[in-house]
Amino acid sequence: MTQTRWLVLAALAATAATAATAATAAPAVAQVKLNGAGATFPNIIYQDWMLSYNQTHPDVQLNYQSIGSGGGIRQFSDGTVDFGATDAPMKDSAIAGVNGNVLHIPTVLGGDVPTYNLPDVKETLRFTPDVLADIFLGKITKWTDPRIAAVNPGVKLPAADVVVVHRSDGSGTTFIWTDYLSKISPEWEQKVGRGTSVNWPVGLGGKGNEGVTATVKQTPGAIGYVELGYAMANKLPAGSVRNKAGKFITPALESITAAAAGAMQAMGPNTDFRVSITNPDGEKAYPIASFTWFLLRRDYDAAAKAGALVKFVWWAETGGQARAEPLGYAPLPKPLRPWIEARLKTITAGGKPVWTTAAR
Repeated sequence: MTQTRWLVLAALAATAATAATAATAAPAVAQVKLNGAGATFPNIIYQDWMLSYNQTHPDVQLNYQSIGSGGGIRQFSDGTVDFGATDAPMKDSAIAGVNGNVLHIPTVLGGDVPTYNLPDVKETLRFTPDVLADIFLGKITKWTDPRIAAVNPGVKLPAADVVVVHRSDGSGTTFIWTDYLSKISPEWEQKVGRGTSVNWPVGLGGKGNEGVTATVKQTPGAIGYVELGYAMANKLPAGSVRNKAGKFITPALESITAAAAGAMQAMGPNTDFRVSITNPDGEKAYPIASFTWFLLRRDYDAAAKAGALVKFVWWAETGGQARAEPLGYAPLPKPLRPWIEARLKTITAGGKPVWTTAAR
């Protein structure tokens, strides 16, 4: 986690403590307690949302544990939390394991960027899809490779070895990266594939965005991938990537949102949102982007919990989106909201719908 995000989280914790102290002095309010767990990437905005929401809805107590996407899916599936969170959608087999009682609701967007250690290169490097795939396959081994040079005219590339750095831990960040490589490289898809953890053909491993960054910084000629918000907060060099429309796109929050907008045409209003938006259509779309999701049950046992959760999630999808960019996340495109609303309206408790006009 970045130093900037640690500072934000510390500030949120301090504010929460102040709010809790104030609450003890106020008359007791019957609270609905909602517990969630999962992805680390959206933790900062989730904590911000929950604190902000609690200040105006003291009857709801929200708690979220940032334990990773795999842990979130596991705890959601085991029924030990009211909602989960993940950067990688549940597989069909996992959904079957909960008898289909799950909805994937996108919350914000993230993306992966290629970051590198070439101190004498001041320009932003450009990467084509095939070059990125062949670097991570171990087929491009020198920074002076003609294919790198061809898309970076005028850039003096060092005669250094290319050293690949990847995540050593399972992560949604790796899922996004390998999902993209699987789409643009048949060889990658056949030999490696996509997943939160894969058998890497080459490279050094680092734990978390922090570990990848540290290894890249300590290794001349290294190239790795990190989450966009992490790269922005730490001012890491990030290459531009050629998208499906043939445009080299610099990773930015706006181009991440554009990726989701470009993917909407292929999704359609009946989507279950378990969609990959890497390599989307759209001239302004950054190609290595993804949703991160809340995992909600289609049917809950307790109507009070289900109703409170649906209201909170709808607030996050509307008013909460304004908090995304200041915290380093890309907001969802607004045209997605009616589709999300339609899914939330299907949630029931004991078979009865819990959506009310108050959720609006």
